[in-house]
Amino acid sequence: MKFDSKALLAAAGLTALAFTPAYATEGGDQATKPGAFIGASAGVPPPGIYMFNQVFTYDANLVGPGTARLNPPGTKTGVQAAVDVQGFLFVPGWTFLGATYDAVIVQPFVQQSLGSPINVQAAGMFNTYIVPVELSWKLGTSGFAIKTGLGIYLDDGATTSPATLNGPANPYYTFQPELIVSYLANGWNLTAAMYDEINTENRVTHYTTGNIFHADFTATKTIGKWTFGPVAYYVGQITDDSCPVSCAALGGSTLGHVQRYDEWAVGGLIGYDFGPASVSVWATQEVYAHGRNDAALAAAGNDPSLMAQGMTVFATLSYRLWAPEEPAKAPMFHK
Repeated sequence: MKFDSKALLAAAGLTALAFTPAYATEGGDQATKPGAFIGASAGVPPPGIYMFNQVFTYDANLVGPGTARLNPPGTKTGVQAAVDVQGFLFVPGWTFLGATYDAVIVQPFVQQSLGSPINVQAAGMFNTYIVPVELSWKLGTSGFAIKTGLGIYLDDGATTSPATLNGPANPYYTFQPELIVSYLANGWNLTAAMYDEINTENRVTHYTTGNIFHADFTATKTIGKWTFGPVAYYVGQITDDSCPVSCAALGGSTLGHVQRYDEWAVGGLIGYDFGPASVSVWATQEVYAHGRNDAALAAAGNDPSLMAQGMTVFATLSYRLWAPEEPAKAPMFHK
């Protein structure tokens, strides 16, 4: 039974996720890889159970004011990550308030490292990601669609360090509401996917990382079996960290540690539809990265802010595992 594998690829892209390094001055890791919704859309594939396999590599260096006291002149601290993601998309064919319903469960596995002078390596299971509800609306025949949902990272990953700096997972929950707006007509996928990470308190350090906002942009065209086009993303922390106990040790104030940042990346995507499965590969280069701590530290020239700036290569393979049986056709009789 043939299905719209391009639609599956779009849906699977919505749940691409996992590790992006963060540092002690930020208090925690981003749960979702910036750009994870690249190639996605507000569309939903036909009813069935789908699986997707995703891998990505991230190669970067630490940048920001804190590098002045972290690295000797002429040296940099490298950041590397390799992530494998296994996920399932469930489309039961239900509708609610005129929207198509789907649900997702994903399990990432992470290998990551920070170079000298930090020298931290870790590997293991990242936090499980579940999306119990996603709803997608088609706006008539306009080609526009809207999707919204709520994802949750469970506190079930491997955490091996008291400071959680060399554990592959986050020792807290993250709630991720999403809003995706798409134009899907004549082979175009013009999509803006926006989602916000809202973190609970770190159960080990009692540090709470501020909200992290993502916006991923896709502008691709499908011609025949090929899909290609430019992509981009923005990620930034939009609220302050909260750390009433440990902020002073991290160079901030006991009244509240302030750590915000902004980052932009640009790149391109290419995909191919094999029929039973689809493959998509995109690459991005982070072209702007700016972190900042509280104003008093910055004014004193003692801002320890650090963030990674580098390149990502991301690949997705998606396919349908099961579909409802087609209705049996009535036999044809001829006299």
